[in-house]
Amino acid sequence: MKNLIIALIPIFISNFSYGQKSLTFDEAKQQGLSMSHLDSIYASGIHSDTTLAVFNNNEDEYISSYRQLLQDLGQYLKINNFLWENQTKGFNRIYFDKTGKIDYFLYLFRPNQLTKKEEKRFGELLEEFIQEYRFLLTADKKFAQCSPVTYSTTK
Repeated sequence: MKNLIIALIPIFISNFSYGQKSLTFDEAKQQGLSMSHLDSIYASGIHSDTTLAVFNNNEDEYISSYRQLLQDLGQYLKINNFLWENQTKGFNRIYFDKTGKIDYFLYLFRPNQLTKKEEKRFGELLEEFIQEYRFLLTADKKFAQCSPVTYSTTK
């Protein structure tokens, strides 16, 4: 019995601990990571109700930093030979810790824009990217940002 408990501890920890992950919205749901749960833990980076916004006195710099994150991701994909055949539209919801480290990067693409192989490769590269990336701003609490996104390769 003692061996069974010891064997189950790593499974329990991996299923309930937070870590740096890139997931489609469907994968997150399958793993029990609902946006409503994550949104209860992470405050909004910016919000129409400024009392709910983490960066309410610093919106312009925050938006600029978020754009830089997306540009840095695009550059990382390009360096790793992931080139977009066509303009590709999607949606992101990114969850950051206080230091700007990405805890979760949830994403989806509009249907029929990528092959399964392309989407898998994108997920692998995104996973690598978020392991080292730090958002340019820090905060006194965890925060999140979502946005539509259009990916394209510049010629």
